[in-house]
Amino acid sequence: MTSHAFDPQQSNLVGMAEGVIDPQDHALHQTALQTANSRTLATGVCVAVHGHFYQPPRENPYLNAIERQPSAAPFHNWNERIHHECYRPNAFARVLNDHGELLGVVNNFEYFSFNIGPTLMSWLEQYDPEVYQRILEADRTSCERLDGHGNAIAQVYNHIIMPLANKRDKYTQIRWGAADFRARFGRDPEGMWLAETAVDYPTLRALVDEGIRFTILAPSQAQRCRPIPTDEHPDPEWLEVGGSQIDPIQPYRCFLPEGDYIDIFFYDGPISRDMGFGEVLSSSHNFVARLGQAVRGDRRPAQLVSVATDGETFGHHKGGTEKALAYAFTHAFPQHGWTVTNFAHYLSQNSPTWEVMLKPVTAWSCAHGVGRWQDDCGCGGGGLWHQQWRRPLRLALDWLRDELATIFEAEGRHFFNDLWRARDEYIEVIGDRSLSSINRFLARHQTRKLNHAEQVDALRLLEMQRHALLMYTSCGWFFEEVSRPEGTQILRYAARALELAEDVAGVRLEHTFVDKLRSIPSNVDIFGHGAELWQRQVVSSRISLEQVAAHYAISSLFDSFPTEHPVYCYLAQRLDHQLRRIGALTLSVGQLQLTSEVTRETVYLVFAVLHMGGWDFHCCIQPFAGRRHYAQIKEELFESLQLASAAQVILAMNRVFGEQSFSLQSLFPEERHRIMRLLSHETLTRLDQLYTQVYRDNYGVLMAFHRDGLKVPQELQVAAEIAISHRVTVALQALERETSDLPQSDGAGHVPESWQLWDGQLTELEAIAAEAQQLHCHIRMPEIRQALERLIGRSLWNVLYRVSEDVLEPDTAQTMVTFVERLIRIGQQLNVGLQSDRAQEQYLKHLHSTLLPRMQSQQIAAATTQHLLRLGRVLAIDVSPWVA
Repeated sequence: MTSHAFDPQQSNLVGMAEGVIDPQDHALHQTALQTANSRTLATGVCVAVHGHFYQPPRENPYLNAIERQPSAAPFHNWNERIHHECYRPNAFARVLNDHGELLGVVNNFEYFSFNIGPTLMSWLEQYDPEVYQRILEADRTSCERLDGHGNAIAQVYNHIIMPLANKRDKYTQIRWGAADFRARFGRDPEGMWLAETAVDYPTLRALVDEGIRFTILAPSQAQRCRPIPTDEHPDPEWLEVGGSQIDPIQPYRCFLPEGDYIDIFFYDGPISRDMGFGEVLSSSHNFVARLGQAVRGDRRPAQLVSVATDGETFGHHKGGTEKALAYAFTHAFPQHGWTVTNFAHYLSQNSPTWEVMLKPVTAWSCAHGVGRWQDDCGCGGGGLWHQQWRRPLRLALDWLRDELATIFEAEGRHFFNDLWRARDEYIEVIGDRSLSSINRFLARHQTRKLNHAEQVDALRLLEMQRHALLMYTSCGWFFEEVSRPEGTQILRYAARALELAEDVAGVRLEHTFVDKLRSIPSNVDIFGHGAELWQRQVVSSRISLEQVAAHYAISSLFDSFPTEHPVYCYLAQRLDHQLRRIGALTLSVGQLQLTSEVTRETVYLVFAVLHMGGWDFHCCIQPFAGRRHYAQIKEELFESLQLASAAQVILAMNRVFGEQSFSLQSLFPEERHRIMRLLSHETLTRLDQLYTQVYRDNYGVLMAFHRDGLKVPQELQVAAEIAISHRVTVALQALERETSDLPQSDGAGHVPESWQLWDGQLTELEAIAAEAQQLHCHIRMPEIRQALERLIGRSLWNVLYRVSEDVLEPDTAQTMVTFVERLIRIGQQLNVGLQSDRAQEQYLKHLHSTLLPRMQSQQIAAATTQHLLRLGRVLAIDVSPWVA
């Protein structure tokens, strides 16, 4: 866990960035740890730290959403887990003093050279817009600091191994990556990261053709180098550097056979390796010392120390290391006179004077060229498992790609003026699925005005091509076994592409494709070969429109949906609905219009769902066949309900709809789990009451065990923990409801009565927390932590904003500050692992922007100021410069 807990005494929080800042260095507070130069010169020692931030596309191909991944627990999926450990901590990196108190927050992306994969950026934009905006702002800030050269560079779209891609896919990957970059960062990319730094000369040719100026490679990928020929030295000698001996202290020019060129930076291999696998990042002191070993003492005008590694190293693989980087960027590097730069900025002032020739086909994570993504080369293996599955998997996908291209050309010529150009520009729709965006795209590319059915087929073809690209995501081959989630995911993309091809062209390719999968050997006995994996893991995950409708129908029993309601990437429009209950039976019958927001395909369906109580549901779906037929369905089903017999209703449903039916298990996991919790609520409530009674009846016994230092019987300890958790939950829910609209002070600056009324509720919570502490209860409910964090954030917001707007009396400020302090202490007593990061950021932001100016202009009373600074100390923020 990389964020800072409320308890400032926790030793593991102190100085992940050793060489901590002197608490008297008040200038750091004033500048918020940011440097600003009117012009930054890339001279002397320049440092570029590159982070390759990337997550593979994990979305369900049918839903365009990531489903729950149990291995990422306690988070919903791996994107969320890594975001919590890496992306957010780097956007809000902490610099601490030697007491573990927060001195400031650094946006490390203002100093990194970085690329973030488009699929990851798309997810970030939806999941955490604040962090997403911090990344965009960091690039703008670096542009201002570094003469228009931003830290961000682009990435090939979905991380395919470029030397193994055909020419057409190479260009689409670059064009999609560059277009996505422009849409987000508002400028053209100067550099581009290649997946796994996998490169060959045709890939460089494509980069140059698309206006990319440079890329970053591993030193092992260079073959030979020499000074660029001049009139004085027209034929300098080539130096062989194939054993990673190339000097990474400068950029190199790589000339292509056609005579043009691309510039290449080679990162420092040993230091980068130590960052990923050693202890270099354990402190800023170690990091600076290791970088210093690469600095030349020959007083050359400029030298570049550049390192590169997976961005997830900074926080996910190596927890807390973002703090070391933040201190190094803002304090340690400037102390040494080093300039933090990026590759584009350095290149703008230091053109290459040497040229390089590359090895034919290489990557940074495979010692055998690009064998890791097509051969049993040993990379990524281990133990007794082979990787003989890699080549037949690639051959099968290559066959499918070519078959899909034939269909795309045969069918697409009816819809698109230039169908491959349409594919290249389809990235605009991928980034904006709105109807207006789709219409603008089709208006540019359609051969003529397309009717709705033709528009749907046109979009299906483009989606088919998108999935044909996604099925080459490099992670599918990276690890030791084809049946891992990464290999299964790329096969699911292939399955979706096959379906779309059949929908448009009526061509069934699946049988031949599955035959090819039989030649893929699995290391896992249950699968045996790829065809069995396909049946077990891919076919079973397919989703039909009828299943989407069933999901909506069953869910509608528990929610009052509006007329239009999104179901993942579908829009459900209720055209008619009728619900009746008799005894324990509930029958819902309705008519539904379902529209895919991806292909705009629309279907009209009729649904009927019978809830028999508890976990038993019976749902049927069929196409809408006219109003008369629909009216007959309703009449027959509701007549059967009058018999108050579940069996009779199910017989009637089967007569009308046929034998196919859906149950609770048919729902998508997220909604199924939500309904399961709802259905369990009554049982859990009864259990809470039972455990509470056991706890009350045996409280004296429990206390006796604890008093004498004896091991408490498990049954009694569990009863105590459940009973106390329930009481805390109820009390917090009540407090959240009553404080949902925290009041302002009155015009005279006095605290309203409601603040005093909440004192009693806090006192009750404090008593419960003390009881839990006394009985050594472990409160394991994340809902309690989340509720406390919401209350703390809401109360803190009220304090900061109201104080900045009103002239509050000291007693009012004291009441408000004490309220926040008491909430924090309750969380500490309950030991629920409160996280202070957002509260700290909120306090620090308003301290510098609003509170300090008002304090210094004496718009806030001295006593009020002391209360606010006391709150800062409780939040583990260094406010010593302003404490009287």
